[in-house]
Amino acid sequence: MAPPFAWWDKEDHRGTPVIVKMENPNWSIADISSLDDDDEYGVGAADEFTSTGGGARKKGARGRNAKQITWVLLLKAHRAAGCLTYLASAVFGLASAVRRRVVSRRTDSDAASSPQEESPVLRSRFYSCIKAFLWLSVFMLGFEVAAYLKGWHLNAAEMQRLVLPSSFGVRGLLESLYSEWVHFRVEYLAPPLQFLANACVILFLIQSADRLILCLGCFWIRLKGIKPIPKSAISESKDLESGSEDYYPMVLVQIPMCNEKEVYQQSIAAVCDLDWPRSKILVQVLDDSDDPSTQTLIKEEVEKWQQNGANILYRHRVIRDGYKAGNLKSAMNCSYVKDYEFVTIFDADFQPMPDFLKRTVPHFKDNEEIGLVQARWSFVNKDENLLTRLQNINLCFHFEVEQQVNGLFINFFGFNGTAGVWRIKALENAGGWLERTTVEDMDIAVRAHLKGWKFIYLNDVECQCELPESYEAYRKQQHRWHSGPMQLFRLCLPAIIKSKIGFWKKSNLIFLFFLLRKLILPFYSFTLFCVILPLTMFVPEAELPAWVVCYIPATMSLLSILPAPKSFPFIVPYLLFENTMSVTKFNAMISGLFQLGSAYEWVVTKKSGRSSEGDLISLVKKDPKPQRGSSAPNLETIAKEEPRPKKESKKKYNRIYRKELALALLLLTAAARSLLSAQGIHFYFLLFQGMSFLLVGLDLIGEQID
Repeated sequence: MAPPFAWWDKEDHRGTPVIVKMENPNWSIADISSLDDDDEYGVGAADEFTSTGGGARKKGARGRNAKQITWVLLLKAHRAAGCLTYLASAVFGLASAVRRRVVSRRTDSDAASSPQEESPVLRSRFYSCIKAFLWLSVFMLGFEVAAYLKGWHLNAAEMQRLVLPSSFGVRGLLESLYSEWVHFRVEYLAPPLQFLANACVILFLIQSADRLILCLGCFWIRLKGIKPIPKSAISESKDLESGSEDYYPMVLVQIPMCNEKEVYQQSIAAVCDLDWPRSKILVQVLDDSDDPSTQTLIKEEVEKWQQNGANILYRHRVIRDGYKAGNLKSAMNCSYVKDYEFVTIFDADFQPMPDFLKRTVPHFKDNEEIGLVQARWSFVNKDENLLTRLQNINLCFHFEVEQQVNGLFINFFGFNGTAGVWRIKALENAGGWLERTTVEDMDIAVRAHLKGWKFIYLNDVECQCELPESYEAYRKQQHRWHSGPMQLFRLCLPAIIKSKIGFWKKSNLIFLFFLLRKLILPFYSFTLFCVILPLTMFVPEAELPAWVVCYIPATMSLLSILPAPKSFPFIVPYLLFENTMSVTKFNAMISGLFQLGSAYEWVVTKKSGRSSEGDLISLVKKDPKPQRGSSAPNLETIAKEEPRPKKESKKKYNRIYRKELALALLLLTAAARSLLSAQGIHFYFLLFQGMSFLLVGLDLIGEQID
């Protein structure tokens, strides 16, 4: 009797071919080509076997495997062709976007994107300096190329030969001019430029050491599991309406907003859903909108939540002075504020979790020295585009490292203006909100610190918000964030020196908080990489070593990206973009330090309403919680004002940013000059940094508008 599998030995058996067609398979050919785990060559079902001794031997396996490899290679080639097609379409799309930018001729100097109170001459002064430097570098590049083609090579020995005296008739006019230029730059340009470069390198190393120490502090916190713990936490199972003053103090929640038509609903809904006794919380919607339709929408939203039982009121100022600080100051002057012990502030795009107050307020219990508890920000649109991804890296480092280390080791950090709980007594003791700067949050934090109040930062309590998705919005936000601290430094320096806090706290405020992190960082970043480095290409006697240009910045970028490890593929774009933003930060720092026209520019950061609509619907559909009482006045007691004429809506455009574009051409010119002296690392850095400035100058990063 033949064995049951003897039919496999027949030579005329060729098997039955099976063809399976699948759409979008998510496994490779190698995964479906083998029948057994012992199939070494990945033989398919049509392979032949011959019996040898006690086992079976595969026949034709190597030939079949070659066919499979051929198909795999063809598949790889098809995918490569698809990538090339995609790259070609991307290049055409990029060229089309650039053409639209040039044809539209909309630049950052348009009235719609510039502060009205700043004179055009003052606004364009910085750009004029960059443009003059650009034209000079282009002229020098042509001069150096002509000298190189004449055989006057740019090495040190040749330069020494050129400066030797010789007769005018032997040398010729161009060679004589070039010799005089070499002599002039060796004697007069190189020494001061090298001195400035060395000074910036020292500042760079100091700031890098500060960042390294902060990272080591963050590592120590994680290693030891250190975090603030309240003396008595609020039980989740406790009945809210039977809570005592110890566990549920009176909390005032403020939502300052101005023309926030995209995000007002989700913000109000999230705050009204906070898990806190209704009799011990009051929500103030502080609307500074100048658009009557937006005012009506926000007021209707407040009335809807009032009908659902929320203890919320709408407040609109008749005289809108002082921006956000004036809005908060006006709200704190209400007579009923004296009934509350704490105040929580949420900007219009912030959505706290329902347990936000339960995780923050207990830290104040039995600790009268605590004036502020700050929560961390998280971002709902961090993966929206490249711009938001790069912002996420920067802000993750700020919250994970800077805020956490400063909060745990010195009990002080800059208030972020939102997602924080203040003890009202601390606000009043520090002098309340002042409208003297555009960083009212940092101002109140510094004044409270000088009065001896301590701050707590909670890295594990997050509050969702949005990141600016367009470069224009991000640029204006960064201008305010970097000009305001310099205004504040001028105003606070006498008070810091005269304060009764310890010497080390004064030193931390003056040298670390203000000078190193707010002034020196944008100064050396712009000066070193956007001015000195291109100059050293045209004055090669002054030089920057490779470790300053490449290795130290790469190490600092690696440290900055550690709090957001998923962003590691963006480490090079992050390094280039941070240097690109240095022109905006430097300009803002100078404006704030010398009180120029744009120092007091305040533009509300544009929101897109990216927060989850599903979360908003779920909040609205929840049953309203019973209201046991209210300490708030009725809406009828608030004065009504006549509606203002509706303003025309401004259209959004992608613009051309002149300073960034001029610096792009300057860096690319310096990169071309570096080719003559064969400086490898310097050339690549200048090339990629110039391309980065070019992309930003043409507004090709962030939100793209058709």
